[in-house]
Amino acid sequence: MEATAISIEAVSRRFFGTDGGTPLLVLDGIDLEIRRGEFVSLVGASGCGKTTLLKMVGGLVSCEEGTIAINGRRVHGVPDNIGFVFQEPGLLPWRSVAGNVELALQHKRVQGDQKRKIVDRYLSVTGLTEFARYPPYKLSGGMQQRVGLARALAVDPEVLLMDEPFGALDALTRAALQVELGRIVETVGSTVLFVTHDVDEAIFLSDRIVVMGTRPGRVRAILEVPGSRPRSREEFTANPAYLALRMRILRLIEGLGDSPH
Repeated sequence: MEATAISIEAVSRRFFGTDGGTPLLVLDGIDLEIRRGEFVSLVGASGCGKTTLLKMVGGLVSCEEGTIAINGRRVHGVPDNIGFVFQEPGLLPWRSVAGNVELALQHKRVQGDQKRKIVDRYLSVTGLTEFARYPPYKLSGGMQQRVGLARALAVDPEVLLMDEPFGALDALTRAALQVELGRIVETVGSTVLFVTHDVDEAIFLSDRIVVMGTRPGRVRAILEVPGSRPRSREEFTANPAYLALRMRILRLIEGLGDSPH
């Protein structure tokens, strides 16, 4: 049995308003274990706490109740064995594509030839080799997001945290990058926790899908996705099991499906 990469036990989180009134319970008693090398997506309606939970796993939001651990080490602050990919890639316009990827290595004490080899590897993995010297503003939105992914992968993360990375892209670019992400994750072997509002995207990419309810955010169901990764688009559109799973997830999000997990 695969080792546990991410362990989330009895995690709750409250946020206080600016008026100092009653705190808002955003997450309530979240329990989840993610196996090493697994791709797990969080789906649910806006306000269910998906991004908050992701940021707690990454140490960007503190864990007030319960525990979160990555590979057995409790999360206190941002761990050094994770990579982030957000909806906005946050690239520095005055640095080249290669220079933006190098940024991830500044605190890793990687120098000279070794740094160049790492950057070259992940530019190749993400299909950006010929654009290494380009400034980001000369690239399309999809290619900029590839740069953000290459930067996250450059630190050789044990865990990759992705928050709506394709949410701002057009449908065709998004579909193409879903295929590329499936291939890349299979190549590098990272554990992935992925937030999305797109149920089809979650099914296409994931081993399991966590469906969250809202007010407060709780786990309604954890569903296995049939078949192995990476999936082809042809297989995905032709398999009736995926349509059935899609309908089940949508009913759960609407509060019409199975009993809470």
